[in-house]
Amino acid sequence: MELDRETLIKLYTTMATIRNFEERGIPETGQRAMSASVHSSAGQEAVPTGICAHLTDEDYIGSTHRGHGHCIAKGVDPKLMMAELFGRATGPNKGKGGSMHIADMSKGMLGTNGVVAASVPLAVGAALTSKLKNLGRVAVAFFGDGGANQGVLHESMNLASVWKLPVIFCCENNGYAESTPVEYGLSVANVSDRAAGYNMPGILVDGMDVFAVYDAAGQAVTRARAGEGPSMLECRTYRYYGHTVFDNPLSYRTKEEEDHWRARDPLKQFRETVIPQGDITAEELDQIDKDAEQLMEEAIKFADESPMPEPAELYDDVYVSYPKELLKRGSNMEI
Repeated sequence: MELDRETLIKLYTTMATIRNFEERGIPETGQRAMSASVHSSAGQEAVPTGICAHLTDEDYIGSTHRGHGHCIAKGVDPKLMMAELFGRATGPNKGKGGSMHIADMSKGMLGTNGVVAASVPLAVGAALTSKLKNLGRVAVAFFGDGGANQGVLHESMNLASVWKLPVIFCCENNGYAESTPVEYGLSVANVSDRAAGYNMPGILVDGMDVFAVYDAAGQAVTRARAGEGPSMLECRTYRYYGHTVFDNPLSYRTKEEEDHWRARDPLKQFRETVIPQGDITAEELDQIDKDAEQLMEEAIKFADESPMPEPAELYDDVYVSYPKELLKRGSNMEI
């Protein structure tokens, strides 16, 4: 697929922003005593970048516990995201959600989700809404290789195929469900092989190559918008760090394996492909990297200067609207 200069710049900018958010921002949470489990998607930048480049703010995505990259690729403001990680009131979820519960409905971001594969039916529901209301929107359901074995995924795929919903099931297969190698828990060679059982295309994609992802996603999105139903993309990728910030990945994988995948870094491959073509220079890409670094410094400053949520807001935005007078009774109140 031929890409113009503007699209190329956008793809690299998104990947650079994700990489810098993960490698600069995540360590800052620990320095602020934010001990909640945080999952880095560094190394997996090409997948959300290549897919979300085809989506608008009105399209939907359902994310995972490793969802910072999805948020950024869908257009959520990294400054607000950093505030959410820091537990500040200026975050998209007012500091109450944290890393695994970032949502921004104005961008069609239905939320990162700490429950494995739990966002899949949310994306399918959004796709159903689009079809019933003739909105022309597409939904993407992100899940990992661990989520590939969850029953809710298979129920969702079956229903999406029966109703020909405009949804794309994207498996980010990074090789490990926490510390369990994918081949230990998968009954087939590829997650995408299972798509045939639900009468939808299943496409295996090099998830370290943003151009391969962009091309495959473009076909799936076009198919969905045309009313031809769902597709599955399995993007083979790799997370550079542990399952969480508390995890030592070398306890279950080798340094040689890590070096192999890092040699196929998505940003590095982009440079090696684009620079020789002459449309974009190394200096321009270097400047994008610097801009992403500066954005992270601004995001950290913004988050640090943002207020903490007011205690009185503890019961706001939950299923039940508790009367304010109950808050005055203290922690032993009966509700």
